[in-house]
Order: sequence, then C-alpha cells, then structure tokens
Amino acid sequence: MEFEKIQKVMICFQGSFINHNNELIINKKINSYFLLEDCKTELDLKRKVLEWLSRNASKSIYSHLDRLNKLMQKWHRDGINAYLGTSFTAEDMEQIYCRLGNAVNSELCVKFIESGYDMALLEREK
Repeated sequence: MEFEKIQKVMICFQGSFINHNNELIINKKINSYFLLEDCKTELDLKRKVLEWLSRNASKSIYSHLDRLNKLMQKWHRDGINAYLGTSFTAEDMEQIYCRLGNAVNSELCVKFIESGYDMALLEREK
C-alpha cells in the first residue's frame, strides 16, 4: 500500500506511528492499533479503521474516571470521522462496533463503506 494513504490515517490520529511489526499504532498508551500487513487497498485501510478502532471509539475503559474514558473515546471517534469524512455519533459508533468490530463481519463492513456509511444498512443486516 502507498505510504501516502497510510499517512492520511496518521494525520487524523496525532502521535500515531508504524512499528517494526508493521502495526499502525494509533495510541500506544492504550494499545490501540491494527496490522497493516494485509492492507493492500484504501478500502482495506478503511475497513481496518472501522473494525479495529470502533471499540476504542465507543466502549473502551481506560481509567476509573468516566470523564477520561469519554474523552479517549471521543478522540478515537474524532479521528475516525476525520479520516473517513463522516460524522458518526457515539451511538453510531457503538452500533458499528457491535456489527463490525473485531472483524466479525468483514463482508458487511465492505458493504457499509461502499454504501457511503449508510447506518440503515447495519440495521437491515441484523
């Protein structure tokens, strides 16, 4: 994959970097990352962003302080929205995580991306 396409993701997540295992580390402190190994196209990269970062944008708990957890979730959500050109809410991101997170349904994730991020598609495919 062209490095310029990966850089677009990195710009949306300040402080991100690629390590020696070809992992795109989004946030080292909370272990937010995904493998770049099988990212051959921009579609693959968008799919990985949704599949592997949606949990951090909706459910993850990093601290005993709810305020800090919400800030970290928002930071991830803002980065995802900036990269994809979307405006997903916290509720949208929770639904995305429940239907697509952890690569449970990559085929549906591709359809979702190709639909222009139609949230109704996730509802219909239950």
